[in-house]
Amino acid sequence: MDIVLLILGLAGLWFGTEVTIRGAISAAKRFGLSEFVVGVVILSIGSDLPELAIAIDAGIKNLAGGSYSDVVVGSALGSSLGQIGFVLGLVGLMAYLTLPRDVIYRHGGALLGSLLLVAMFGYDGAVTFTEGMVLLLVYSVYLIALLSQTEGRGVTEQAGGLSLWRSLAYLAVGLTIVVATAELTVSSAVNVARMLGLSDAVVAIILIGLGSSLPELTISIAAVLKGYHRMSVGNLIGSTVFDTLVPIGAAALIAPLAFDVGMLHFEVPYLAFVTAVVLFFFLHRQGLQRWEAAVVLALYCIYAVVKLTVSVVH
Repeated sequence: MDIVLLILGLAGLWFGTEVTIRGAISAAKRFGLSEFVVGVVILSIGSDLPELAIAIDAGIKNLAGGSYSDVVVGSALGSSLGQIGFVLGLVGLMAYLTLPRDVIYRHGGALLGSLLLVAMFGYDGAVTFTEGMVLLLVYSVYLIALLSQTEGRGVTEQAGGLSLWRSLAYLAVGLTIVVATAELTVSSAVNVARMLGLSDAVVAIILIGLGSSLPELTISIAAVLKGYHRMSVGNLIGSTVFDTLVPIGAAALIAPLAFDVGMLHFEVPYLAFVTAVVLFFFLHRQGLQRWEAAVVLALYCIYAVVKLTVSVVH
């Protein structure tokens, strides 16, 4: 039964991404937005709603006396690393990804700046209500600044395309299908892995860790296959900024969030290192070449192997 659910989940992911991309492209043309902005704003926020829901649920449990801070911080950093390392590396092997230099500087600064801010707030071992508010405020400013660049273009008529409401409906339905089937795919894959005798460490680090990035993975691959390379990159950049700031900030607003020193000393610096490598590659020739994408993917694999080894040893 789990194998059947896994197949259904994968089929749902494919169908959902097809609907999502069609709605996103149509909406972008209607609103006069670039495909990169659509990826950063619409697709990234939509695909990251599960992480936000997990963070809010964990924050409520913390408020009731539970201890779920590691779930929030771990999933936020793990998802960010999965997106900027595994997903971007994999997509980069499929196509030559390019971005203008000014875009790289602006959004690269947002990536590293948001991570630095989280590290500063977590340095004393906790993220407070005020610090959570600052994280959400910084993300809001980032979003407003991005959208202000497209102000004044307005809604444009598009002959032969989807109507505005149909475009938005396609987008909403597609994202809902992707998020729901990603959860179905991960849960059924975990059950199949355990049925095959794989260890819990493998399940937790490989399947669940990558599973949190499954919506971004499927959307980014679908965008690249349809030739919308910058939408794919925008989705990953937007998702990484969102995951770094919003889930941690939202959970801290509900209850003080403990920040594990181990994550501060390993996950945060490693994520910063991988991000810096990616930005260097993009700036080097204003694009990510396939061999460079292979390096980025290898860096994520090294992380997965290290975490797996540590889990087995302990």
